[in-house]
Amino acid sequence: GEDSRSFHVSIQAPLSVASIGETQSITTVVGGQLILECPEDAVPTPHIEWHREGSLLQEDARRQVLAEGRFLQIQAVGAADGGEYSCRATNELGDTRLRIRLEVHG
Repeated sequence: GEDSRSFHVSIQAPLSVASIGETQSITTVVGGQLILECPEDAVPTPHIEWHREGSLLQEDARRQVLAEGRFLQIQAVGAADGGEYSCRATNELGDTRLRIRLEVHG
C-alpha cells in the first residue's frame, strides 16, 4: 500500500534591523517628499508602528504609513517635520526599533 502526508512548515526568524542601536541620520530640504523605510522582513510578519519624538505618529494629509507600516511617507516636508522618528516592529518572538534623525534644511 501507499501512504502520504503533507505538512505546512513555517520557519520563524527573529527580528533584525540594520544598524540596531544606532541612529540613522537623514537630511532633506523644505518642500520635498521623503519616504522612510523600516526594513523588516521577520517571520511571522511583525506589527510596525511609527513614532515621532517618542509619541505614536498620527497620520494626516501629509504623513502616511504605507505597506502595512514598512514605509512612512512625508509630503511637502517642512522645518517642523525635523526630529527623531522611530519604527518599532513587534511579533511573537520579540520587538526591535530603528531610530532615524531627520534634519530639514531650508
